[in-house]
Amino acid sequence: MSITFHYGSGSPYAWRVWLALEHKRLRYQLTVLSFSGGDLRTPEFTRLNPRQKVPVLEDGDFVLYESVAILEYLDEQYPPPGHGRLFPQDVRHRAIVRRLIQETEYLAPAMRELGGELFFKPEPQWDLETIAKGREALALELARFERELRGEYLVYELSASDFTLYPWLALALRMERKKSDLAIRSLIGTSLSDWMRRIEALPYFEKTIPSHWKAV
Repeated sequence: MSITFHYGSGSPYAWRVWLALEHKRLRYQLTVLSFSGGDLRTPEFTRLNPRQKVPVLEDGDFVLYESVAILEYLDEQYPPPGHGRLFPQDVRHRAIVRRLIQETEYLAPAMRELGGELFFKPEPQWDLETIAKGREALALELARFERELRGEYLVYELSASDFTLYPWLALALRMERKKSDLAIRSLIGTSLSDWMRRIEALPYFEKTIPSHWKAV
């Protein structure tokens, strides 16, 4: 087995794959790419992914990009019992996991609005109306996901849907550190808060925290 995982620190799409690799107990080499340093635009990386985005997985001579495709590939290429399961055996539960993964994309527009202001502009240039709209859209989606939990995890057992949703919520909470009156924590209901703590208690979770988040 010769897996190389190309990762960008803070990317929720790359983070979900890192959690999946750890959950499946796979050995891999981690390649950390710099967004600001132009690593994704190099000819070498562009040959791996012409869209110049992370994550990218190399498994021997096989190269795959797009995070959801990677999650499904890992589960089929490295199945239980030797490796943890990412998608349930039950066909209906598996369908719900896939639906929830797709639904996390409804968080993306709100996160782009918030991130575009808070992470890429100096505070005097923040558009408060854009921030307010982003927060309102995020609140609606978080309320929907609060109602989605089935047992301790989104779909009964730990799955790819949990690894897909968690990084978005963690990123939203990081935005709160840039603007404390966003009060993102108050938008996350009791069930989701408890669920986040369960994800954070996973034995491999600490290893996957974005490195630049630890430095602050």
